[in-house]
Amino acid sequence: MTELICIGCPRGCHLHVDEENDYKVTGNSCNIGAEYGRNELINPTRTLTTTIRLSGGNHHSLPVRSAHPIPKKLLFEAMEVLNHREVKAPVKCGDVVYADILNTGIDIVATRDLD
Repeated sequence: MTELICIGCPRGCHLHVDEENDYKVTGNSCNIGAEYGRNELINPTRTLTTTIRLSGGNHHSLPVRSAHPIPKKLLFEAMEVLNHREVKAPVKCGDVVYADILNTGIDIVATRDLD
């Protein structure tokens, strides 16, 4: 049995996930908690936030994030890929700066306008 604190809503329910019973979740106050607890043990995901190099602008780096959470096990590999990426200014918030990172179907997007 694994214990987690749910981050799906502001309640912060104390979840108990039973891996031996098909990842049954107890302690949740809503369906978000049940889904979070199950997913956190089967395939945890996180939103990747970082910066990448920017050329031709007033700044040297551009803040970016994944458009959707990516599998936690791929975070360091994705960071390595982005470490070798450079984009040219100007960039608008929401522009895709790296499409389909690591064949996940998830894009990396700019989170700031930079000229």
